[in-house]
Amino acid sequence: QGRPVESGGGFVQAGGSLRLSCVAEPYYFSFDSMAWFRQAPGKDREFVGGISHNGSAIDVIDAVTGRFIISRDNAVNTMYLQMNNLKPEDTAIYFCAPQMGLGPLAARPFDVWGQGTQVTVSS
Repeated sequence: QGRPVESGGGFVQAGGSLRLSCVAEPYYFSFDSMAWFRQAPGKDREFVGGISHNGSAIDVIDAVTGRFIISRDNAVNTMYLQMNNLKPEDTAIYFCAPQMGLGPLAARPFDVWGQGTQVTVSS
């Protein structure tokens, strides 16, 4: 399978904002949902949030509720992650992937990851 391409990361101060993008092959966007994951140094990759195929359902972890907004545009095979009021604990590499179902326990149809995009938040 082709790999997704994540972009938009960078270095920001706490309280700042970034908008990440995930571009992937059209079949990625045919699954139940698309999701964002992140991996901080020394930690396992974790689910951040996902959005259903038609955008009607969104699930995000408590740590980012009210700060992160997920959206998607199926016409251009792109998913977005608007990150506001960033905190140092948001520092991580951010990845995207399709899921079967929606949520942190939903399975991924294949084990393929892009290179991710680095987000660094200074205090």
